[in-house]
Amino acid sequence: MSSGTTGTESGATGLRSILASPWARRTWRDLGFTVLSAGLNLLPLLVMALPWTFYVPTSLLAVLTCVFVSVAAAVALCPWLTVPRRACFYEVLGVRIPRPPTLELSPASSGSVWSALRDRLRSPRTWRQACYHLVVAPAVNLLGLLAGLLWVAALIGLATSAVLALATAVGVFHYTGPRLWGGALIWFMLLSVVLMYVSPWIVSAAVRMDTRAAADLLGPSRAEKLAQRVAKLTESRAATVDAADTERRRIERDLHDGAQQRLVSLAMNLGLARATLAHELSERARQALQEAHEEAKEALTELRELVRGLHPVVLEDRGLDAALTGIAARSPVPVRLSVDVPRRISPTVEAVGYFIVSEALANANKHARATAVQVDVRLDGLMLRISITDDGIGGADAGRGTGLTGLAQRAASVDGSFGISSPLGGPTTIKVDLPCEL
Repeated sequence: MSSGTTGTESGATGLRSILASPWARRTWRDLGFTVLSAGLNLLPLLVMALPWTFYVPTSLLAVLTCVFVSVAAAVALCPWLTVPRRACFYEVLGVRIPRPPTLELSPASSGSVWSALRDRLRSPRTWRQACYHLVVAPAVNLLGLLAGLLWVAALIGLATSAVLALATAVGVFHYTGPRLWGGALIWFMLLSVVLMYVSPWIVSAAVRMDTRAAADLLGPSRAEKLAQRVAKLTESRAATVDAADTERRRIERDLHDGAQQRLVSLAMNLGLARATLAHELSERARQALQEAHEEAKEALTELRELVRGLHPVVLEDRGLDAALTGIAARSPVPVRLSVDVPRRISPTVEAVGYFIVSEALANANKHARATAVQVDVRLDGLMLRISITDDGIGGADAGRGTGLTGLAQRAASVDGSFGISSPLGGPTTIKVDLPCEL
């Protein structure tokens, strides 16, 4: 019962919507937009007709010249004609046509009007806009205008036929012609009713077609949308990397200033108790105190390594050179380090470079059986170039889970490049290029 009632109510609502469609607010809005669009479509036609008002060509060459000049002028003005058209869509229909990215002109056009005009005529965006203003919009608008005229004619015809029928019925109007008058009047009224309901639908359909065409031709092209999407994703990824690095720094500071200091205090107190109370405690108590002291020192050592792995303080305080020097000094494999970074670079890039070198040295120690590693880090313009070479057994493969995939991912997180050469028997060379900010 409930389903049947809902279906009946839906059908009644649809019927009322159809009956009220010629008088609906949206229908009149679409008709107003069509009329306003007709005025905007006259602008390029007036521009094209302007040369003919001052000069009447008398030869074929003159005619072709006037045609070329008028069309070129209309095409060149299409970017400016797009502004009121975009405003019309937004103010009347509430549809926002996205603005394409700013057109990049060649350096030679910065001081020359003709060069700037040439660049605009060469731009595919200008011709897409010209296609809309000179071809698509007039054609679609003409369809909407014809439908609007039929709508007005249908309303006038329906009103006229109704008045004539009423006048004939009350005897005010006497028709002495053929008897087909009554039937023709009825058919005319039916035709007017049909046109009254069909014409608004055509007007709305023309407006929808115009909206889709404007979004495709006046807005960003597919390539421009893809470029904008890539730029947004790149910006979002950079923000995510920066946020992750900031969060690592915060955790490092919290551990360094909190848990690490408490462990230091605990280890010192246990050491002091072990030294002063050794003769007053039983053997089991002294053994337990000694084990607690050793555990506290081991926990402190592990926590220091964890903090250094999150984000070393020396990297933030003294830069990449000092941080890499510390890694090289702690490495089980002898490291020859060369760092030429004369200025501080982006903290995120510094952190990525630091962890790449750290993980590469760890891989050389665990997998390469190397006896020496050469690390070269230098700043080349806006590029931080890292080269890590070991004399190990070689055969490193990023697909075998040896940590190389992580190195490549770290480099890619800042749009860097990663390359490795590792023939069997060695040597293994890792080259990483990281773009730096000014």
